Amino acid sequence: MMRSILPLLLVLATLTAGGPVAARGDCSAMPAPELDWRRCDQSGRALARADLSGASLRDASFQRADLTEADLSRIDGLRAKFISTTMPRARLDGARLIEADLTRANMRAARLVGTDLRSARFYGAELHEADFTDARIDGADFTQADLSGARWIDGRRICATPSVGQCR
Repeated sequence: MMRSILPLLLVLATLTAGGPVAARGDCSAMPAPELDWRRCDQSGRALARADLSGASLRDASFQRADLTEADLSRIDGLRAKFISTTMPRARLDGARLIEADLTRANMRAARLVGTDLRSARFYGAELHEADFTDARIDGADFTQADLSGARWIDGRRICATPSVGQCR
């Protein structure tokens, strides 16, 4: 009898505790495609040219990390923090960066083709010559961001120099 009610007790305990707690990834795992670094703090890490394609980086922190030329294509970076991160020429094609914080990130010549950037924050970011072709930018905050020379979401328009805060 106890075995038959055990699953029900587990469900009730989860519901009364406010729902399931978000899982944490393997924060000590070496950089690799499709790894799970959910809720991990990778701040200050040297990850230049790392292949993190398809990785789960939800709620992870990469503050002041070096992601120069890293492959971040198709990552799930929901609410990830890339504050003051160095990531020039990084590839973020097809990434999901909804509500990500890229404040003061150096993303010079980064590829963001088809990236979901809804409600992302780019305050003061260096986006010079970045490629935003087909990106979703609804609600994204580009306050004080340098978009000079960036390829805009239509894939044709190049932002004038200077373009600070919006593509001109």
